[in-house]
Amino acid sequence: MGITVWQASEAGAKLQAAERPLLEPAANELVLEVLHCGLCHSDLSMLNNHWGITSYPLIPGHEVVGRVVSVGSAVNPDVIGELRGLGWISGSCCHCIQCLGGTGNLCASLEATIVGRQGGFASHVTAHQDWAIPLPEGIDPGVAGPLFCAGITVFSPLIDEAVSPTAHVAVIGIGGLGHIALQFARAWGCEVTAITTNLSKTEEAKRFGAHQVESIDQLSNLAGKFDLIINTVNHSLDWAAVMASLAPLGRLHQLGAVIEPIQVGAFDLIMARRSITGSPTSSPASLLKMVNFCVRHNIRPQVEHLPINRVNEAVERLQRGDVRYRFVLDLIGN
Repeated sequence: MGITVWQASEAGAKLQAAERPLLEPAANELVLEVLHCGLCHSDLSMLNNHWGITSYPLIPGHEVVGRVVSVGSAVNPDVIGELRGLGWISGSCCHCIQCLGGTGNLCASLEATIVGRQGGFASHVTAHQDWAIPLPEGIDPGVAGPLFCAGITVFSPLIDEAVSPTAHVAVIGIGGLGHIALQFARAWGCEVTAITTNLSKTEEAKRFGAHQVESIDQLSNLAGKFDLIINTVNHSLDWAAVMASLAPLGRLHQLGAVIEPIQVGAFDLIMARRSITGSPTSSPASLLKMVNFCVRHNIRPQVEHLPINRVNEAVERLQRGDVRYRFVLDLIGN
């Protein structure tokens, strides 16, 4: 069977439509007919080989919503026709201590959806059945794609780190990740502060769930305030001020892929038992919990839809920050 893909031939090249054969699914894999696929900053990093791991031609796209159209020999054929979501991870070994212990996202044999594989900017994509997550009734497939990367990235620190619903949580960066993080933290029961460089987003941040909105320039006035800071920005900050804004036992959870080292003094950690953590997406179980949490609390990304044939327009606009807050490329109707 031939499929259509949108691929870049080299770093910085525009995406062009091409035809490829569809690989047969392995025993534990299924094939999704792609309906919608989000565009993520990680796609830009891969397109430009910023991380040094890109193979060309590259087919990006790892915020997929699709319909199961065929399955491997070890997959129950009854799942054909189901709507499923696929994120950064397409497979893991399923037998190491991490996979068996519920932290399969830490498996040493992870298969990333767009690293050495064909991503979701395609008519069809394959994935291990465990990492293609069933969409619950009540979730809109047209906006669900970004949940499987941006969404789980900011849900992960709440569920995997067992954050208390009485915690005071700050979210730095009101963008593609941050606007979802505000919704999750508010629904979790936390007191929520949005921290931004752009106070014109104040009312919007409050609609997403922030109780307060502060300028990042005012961090030095917020000493000892936060139990958890979720940092979604990918550039260096005044790290001493960030750490000082944490309460005793507070934690900075770093999600933005800052290229430069994070400079933190030892006493910023020692004196109040503060810590720094990070997380690479989360497990299939956490993904299932997240989509059900979204249905229960009516959480949804704010997206702008474009047809897949305008993908290069979406890439250019995302590069200059011209989107509120995630692009979803539509390949086919629901």
